[in-house]
Amino acid sequence: MDLKTVGKQSAILIMLASSHFVSAASVGTGGVGAAFSKGATSIGIVVGSGRAFQDDYIILGVGVGYYVANGLELGIDVQRWFSGDPGITKVSPQIRYVFAQPKTIKPYVGAFYRRTFVDNLDDVNSYGYRVGAYFSSNRGVYIGGGIVYEQYQDCSRFIDCSTTYPEILFSVSF
Repeated sequence: MDLKTVGKQSAILIMLASSHFVSAASVGTGGVGAAFSKGATSIGIVVGSGRAFQDDYIILGVGVGYYVANGLELGIDVQRWFSGDPGITKVSPQIRYVFAQPKTIKPYVGAFYRRTFVDNLDDVNSYGYRVGAYFSSNRGVYIGGGIVYEQYQDCSRFIDCSTTYPEILFSVSF
């Protein structure tokens, strides 16, 4: 591996590790009280900011999920990082389980794989997990918060190969 490749990979990893807080809003279509039930669908919108390659970005994204069983969601998210150079796109298939039995606090756990496409640079793969909880604030409205851990593949021994960051989720079921 030459020094130029190590430099590119290092820059990508630093960029990925320096992203800021991102929030998402999701709307479930499974009916009141059925937000996490088999057959429910969620649509998420991601809006946030991040910093990479010594540049500030606006992050916009969308995600969709489907509950294949009560509490078990399969989904995919796509993010685009704008207003900085180079452009960045992230695609993340994921799985999440929501423990929907408790009345007001509904814990969740999940795992994901992420492919990050950076304009004019090598793609970066990562995987991780998330833990947190949804809190019922009103009939059919849930606010969630948790922690995400992400591990990058093919990183240099001189760069931190993982990052941990918070997430906030808003969910409305109707």
